[in-house]
Amino acid sequence: MGSVDTQIVAGIDIGGTKISALLVDRLGTVLASGTVRAPASEGGDAMSAAAAGLVHALEAETGTVIAAAGVGAAGVIDPETGTVTAASESFTDWVGFPLAGDLGARLGVRVAVDNDVNAFLHGEMSYGAVAGSSDAIGIMLGTGVGGAIAIGGDVFVGPRGAAGEIGHTPGYSEIVCTCGQRGHLETLASGRSIGARYSERSGGIVTDSALFVAEKARAGDPAAIATFDAAGEAIGMAIATAVNLLDVQDVVIGGGVRGAWDLLEPALTATLLENQPVSGYPLVVVPSALGGHSVALGAAALAWRLIDRSGAMNMNVNELVRNAL
Repeated sequence: MGSVDTQIVAGIDIGGTKISALLVDRLGTVLASGTVRAPASEGGDAMSAAAAGLVHALEAETGTVIAAAGVGAAGVIDPETGTVTAASESFTDWVGFPLAGDLGARLGVRVAVDNDVNAFLHGEMSYGAVAGSSDAIGIMLGTGVGGAIAIGGDVFVGPRGAAGEIGHTPGYSEIVCTCGQRGHLETLASGRSIGARYSERSGGIVTDSALFVAEKARAGDPAAIATFDAAGEAIGMAIATAVNLLDVQDVVIGGGVRGAWDLLEPALTATLLENQPVSGYPLVVVPSALGGHSVALGAAALAWRLIDRSGAMNMNVNELVRNAL
């Protein structure tokens, strides 16, 4: 019989309003979970301390000690150093913060850090809706629209760590995006934009909540239905472009707006039927299977990769030593 891996890792999701953490075994089983407020206005040190405190609390709760940790963090991350290189203005002293090193010192283990959307895709490929896929696109529909690309089993981050930003591809509207440029996918498909576009159509009702618009659409409100149809069509066009560029078959969609999949899916599917990949391979577009745990589980998958790569490196070093004797 083979040995049983009894190690566990922490998967941490650091966002602008909350920090979530899981203790996870090799199979992706969640052994403990918790959430705390994210002190985003207090700086990187406070964010790292809050994340470490949450993990320590989960260790104490379960009587375990983690072997490594992974983090999915908001912002652009240098995956080699685990440093935040760009972030929104809602974070104080986050850009330039050495998250991997600081959090690793607090936890006493090695820490892998990546962008939260990249972590989301790692999670879905490891344990979720596209498990077993080596080439996939992940799209997160939340306050904004994020994207990630996996090729050959690895998420491609690009030379500046910003690959996959499908939310900021242009050509979907004439509306000014949150980034200051015009017509990006995010102007139609983010949760905030769904609320804004409905407000424009409704003739008086003002909201910034996609959940509110979803309730209206399910009750038959034509303006709400049209808003989700426009979002679904825009997402479908973005996917059609991306899969033809990358020759990727699997696409997974998550984030808070994923809860309105029943409203997005009709227009999205109709758009994709009219814009099939030129390769002829059937495109698979599915909603996230991991829900609110997707980023943290993806971060846990990063931690396991850190352990495995370290083990492989040690084996190679041992082989070199044996050959030298």
